[in-house]
Amino acid sequence: MNLDFDKMDGLVPAVIQDAQTSQVLMLGYMNEEAYRKTVAEGMVTFFSRSKNRLWTKGETSGNTLEVVSIAEDCDNDSLLIKVNPNGPTCHTGDISCFGEDPALKRLAAIQFIARLEEVIQERKAKPEETSYTNFLFDKGINKIAQKVGEEAVETVIDAVAGKTDTMKGEAADLLYHLLVLLAATGLELADVVAVLQERHKK
Repeated sequence: MNLDFDKMDGLVPAVIQDAQTSQVLMLGYMNEEAYRKTVAEGMVTFFSRSKNRLWTKGETSGNTLEVVSIAEDCDNDSLLIKVNPNGPTCHTGDISCFGEDPALKRLAAIQFIARLEEVIQERKAKPEETSYTNFLFDKGINKIAQKVGEEAVETVIDAVAGKTDTMKGEAADLLYHLLVLLAATGLELADVVAVLQERHKK
């Protein structure tokens, strides 16, 4: 890249975007040293104008920004950096410094479920000795189905009792075990979604 650091007294703005959801996470500034450090280490580093030093995002919080790609604009004086964020980007705890977009939040959740299903399929194809997923596969469909039933009952109990905090955990267990059951029976989540899509047409 041939970045022009002279237009803004040695700095270029860097727009940080989630590589998975396309949500804009934050805007920061880089001098040439911060840019080179970002490229070399694969973690976004800015130049802090208030502290007058380099600042690697997440150096204290652990909420780092892992670089996926870097592109400069047509004038060579600003950057678009796509990242995989490790935790919330904003100091307020929000995903983005520009506030959370409910639609993108749902998209990120769906993408995570898709990735979880991929991991389960990987465990099925290439078992790992210490994997709980492989423990379930080894026990067979009856055991997996039993776990789905147990987690469904626990989810219902918490729902009826109004215990939404613990219900989230039970629902997560239910969803995970359902994905394992689908994999064990040779089905995918897409097969289930296709049924819902067909029903939605009616």
